Amino acid sequence: MLKAVSLLVVVLVVGVTIFDGVESRKTKRRIQESFDYSAISCRAHTASILDFGGVGDGATLNTGAFQQAVDHLSQYASEGGAQLVVPAGKWLTGSFNLTSHFTLYLHKDAVLLASQDIKSWPVVDPLPSYGHGRDTAGGRYISLIFGTNLTDVVVTGENGTIDGQGDLWWQQFHKKKLKYTRPYLIEIMHSDTVQISNLTFLNSPSWNVHPVYSRNVIIQGITILAPVTSPNTDGINPDSCTNTRIEDTYIVSGDDCIAVKSGWDEYGISYGMPTKQLVIRRLTCISPYSAAIALGSEMSGGIQDVRAQDITAINTESGVRIKTGVGRGGYVKDIYVKGMTLHTMKWVFWMTGNYGSHADNHYDPNALPEIKGINYRDVIAENATMAARLEGIAGDPFTGICMSNVTIGLAAKAKKYPWTCTDVAGVTGGVVPPPCQLLPAAGEGEGMCDFPAENLPIDNVELQTCSY
Repeated sequence: MLKAVSLLVVVLVVGVTIFDGVESRKTKRRIQESFDYSAISCRAHTASILDFGGVGDGATLNTGAFQQAVDHLSQYASEGGAQLVVPAGKWLTGSFNLTSHFTLYLHKDAVLLASQDIKSWPVVDPLPSYGHGRDTAGGRYISLIFGTNLTDVVVTGENGTIDGQGDLWWQQFHKKKLKYTRPYLIEIMHSDTVQISNLTFLNSPSWNVHPVYSRNVIIQGITILAPVTSPNTDGINPDSCTNTRIEDTYIVSGDDCIAVKSGWDEYGISYGMPTKQLVIRRLTCISPYSAAIALGSEMSGGIQDVRAQDITAINTESGVRIKTGVGRGGYVKDIYVKGMTLHTMKWVFWMTGNYGSHADNHYDPNALPEIKGINYRDVIAENATMAARLEGIAGDPFTGICMSNVTIGLAAKAKKYPWTCTDVAGVTGGVVPPPCQLLPAAGEGEGMCDFPAENLPIDNVELQTCSY
């Protein structure tokens, strides 16, 4: 058994060297490197996964070592918190839970490999705002890295890698052999003050990064990669979260690069927790079959005050897409998008009110979504098949649409009519090619569709430089 001893940080003239705080059964180990990183909180204590018997050979299962390490380090939550360092190596593991006032740090040559033994993955209940799993009506496999009811948790590194080894899951999904919804790479629930940064996520079984029912979340400097044909490998899905900042991300995926959500049909309406105060900036996306940013389709708890800026999408089906339908209820409003550069798109703008996909047959057919206050400005697109496909709901139009300073270069084989519009209302200014009659010109675009000038609270959160 591992015996805890005091954690020591020895500051030397030549730098900082960390001695591990845990004695293993064989010998004391030392983390030989010093390093700096940026985080919402620095920690007073540190240990290595090696101290808990971890073996980074790509074959030894380390699930127990990771959970033992987190459980042990949780004792320091009220004493300045603790950090678990994962050094270079390939660390095969199943799911493990995080704790509060805790940092998981991956070395640049560290790779977490998700276990391929599906039977070993614990099953948890569906999310209350969804009522059902996304793949099946039953429960869902827990995420690889999971945490709930946490305060002050950081998952970061020197661009270390978390590899979901998703191909096995994708095959089982396509063959309809899965009993439960596929796991995500990281899910943080019911938590406050969360940071996920400077990591590479590969081949997730399904969604990659899923903060849900949480607040004060920073996701920064991450790379997400999956085959563009992989099923439902969404990049980042902020879900019923308040005060979230996503920035400096590069995503190649088989689904939406960022999908903003807040629950599904009657379950989302009942749970009633919106996503609001969301900042997305400096996103680069490649997703030939989906959107750079999607709002919905699960948006029944509401989505409000989303600010997206400096978005680059290449070979992506659409830029910003709103997905909803009868039975969803909820709302999507006060959406601001500024500065999109798009190359090779099917649709630059896409809004649809006929998205089916219901949790079950118990949704309320009278629950109509409210879509209003959707603002786009300073958009340049090249090689687009269509400018826009805008489809509201009969008797429930999408209103307050504003587009200004938009230039769309159509592809050589573009559709004959670049705009299709039904059940929408709004204004435009300085838009080329000229939009549909439901979006009449109201000037040249100067001062239209203004991006909010004031910062959101999450914009004012500054990271510290942590040294070990």
